[in-house]
Amino acid sequence: MRTATRSLCVVSVLAALCTPGQVLAATDQQADAEAGTSLSAYEHQHLRWTSCPGLDDSRMQCASVRVPLDYAHPRRQSISITISRLPAADPAQRRGVLLTTGGGPGGAGVPLPVQLSQSLDPSVLAEYDLIGFDMRFVERSTPITCGQPAEEPGGYWVRVDGFQSFATTSEQAAALARDCERNAGWALPYATTANAARDMDIVRSALGERTISYLGGSYAAMLGVAYSSLFPERLDRLVLDSPPDYDTVWRSFEVGRTAAMESNYDAFLAWLAQNDGTYHLGTTAAQAGTAVTAVLQQADTQPIVAGDHAWTSGDLGYLLVLATYFQQLWQVVAIDFVSIRAGVPPPVPLDILPAALPGTPGVPADNHTAVNMAFRCGDNAWPRAAATYQDDLSHYSQLYPVYGPANANINPCAFWPVSKDNTIPLSANRAHGALITAALLDAAVPLPNSSATHAAIRGSRLVTVDERVHTPLLSGQGGACMTSAVTAYLTTGRLPASDLSC
Repeated sequence: MRTATRSLCVVSVLAALCTPGQVLAATDQQADAEAGTSLSAYEHQHLRWTSCPGLDDSRMQCASVRVPLDYAHPRRQSISITISRLPAADPAQRRGVLLTTGGGPGGAGVPLPVQLSQSLDPSVLAEYDLIGFDMRFVERSTPITCGQPAEEPGGYWVRVDGFQSFATTSEQAAALARDCERNAGWALPYATTANAARDMDIVRSALGERTISYLGGSYAAMLGVAYSSLFPERLDRLVLDSPPDYDTVWRSFEVGRTAAMESNYDAFLAWLAQNDGTYHLGTTAAQAGTAVTAVLQQADTQPIVAGDHAWTSGDLGYLLVLATYFQQLWQVVAIDFVSIRAGVPPPVPLDILPAALPGTPGVPADNHTAVNMAFRCGDNAWPRAAATYQDDLSHYSQLYPVYGPANANINPCAFWPVSKDNTIPLSANRAHGALITAALLDAAVPLPNSSATHAAIRGSRLVTVDERVHTPLLSGQGGACMTSAVTAYLTTGRLPASDLSC
């Protein structure tokens, strides 16, 4: 089964999850020192609230917040961050603001208050203004482009060893890095999670709030960790849903989750075999894997036309990754996959290519992929030597023939024009508490990531569910136990007495 499925194209939903000449980013210490004396114009700006293009909810308002491009030199150049607001349902009970943004990196945050209003408990909605924001360089917030004509599946650039040669992948990766430098070189040194966290604090100040509360999932949860490390005294309540381990992003994190991805994919194949009467892909997991690989190879030779879309192997690979990350999508992915194989439009279309909401102005064609690359490559230094990636490919492909050939492969970060560590060590976190939610069988962000975050934040609590799912809280798979713990924390400030297994 594993050999037959070696070439599965792997992409991430952390995703989900970005010109003047190149300059080097200052160290975090330098940035914080100068920014502390030069940010008053940003902290006391007046916000002008208007309607939100692309959002048809009359309750929603949007505003632009100016932030420094470079926090080491905040007076030199500013960029614009767009925020949205859904006011607290009961002004008499209003406690403050609850910020959120999209995962990825590269996901939009402006539309999220409307989505959260449909899932959070009414008692939470009564007490908080829900504030969404597009992170710097995403969609409405000074968007960047790498000059590509379209997004990558899932907004995540990946190539699978075996579908094409290492030399070809290296050439393509280097070319994309050059394109990103040519089109967005002015922004790349400042595309870091730490800078996005600093932007959050400008948003806090511009809103006139002494403290903020924050809820984020996946990459957005890691952004919450960065904020709580830099500004613990300005944080009220912190909910982190499947946070990556900030100490391991990005290269170590991505190869480190390969085993969990392989395990969940194997479980999906076994389920397909158990349901062969419906999907006709084989009565054993090995047969199902062989059938899936045959379709991917066919699509790699010539995209499969099903309705108005020509499905590439990358598109189909992303569809299968959705099953790897979310067990609740197994039936949908299976019926869509076999329909596409037959040249029939998928009955339940899933979003394969990221896109802004219709009516969102000025979003480049490749914005989500560009941002994903910019932050993943910009947060810290990646290996430069081709031999490092070749050695990793040999090791991980032997252990994990499905996902190793993608997760361990070379990518544009090996050729990125800026290369330095911009992360904040988990050991520097000074938050006074957090509620961390996770799934035991999460393949996108395996449990050790959430456990490491839990260990770093004093007084935090970890609430888990025994599911194959990513972001159990935000994906609606956490159940009443997890939801109740989050509601109680946000409304009363009380964390569970101990960690919970829901």
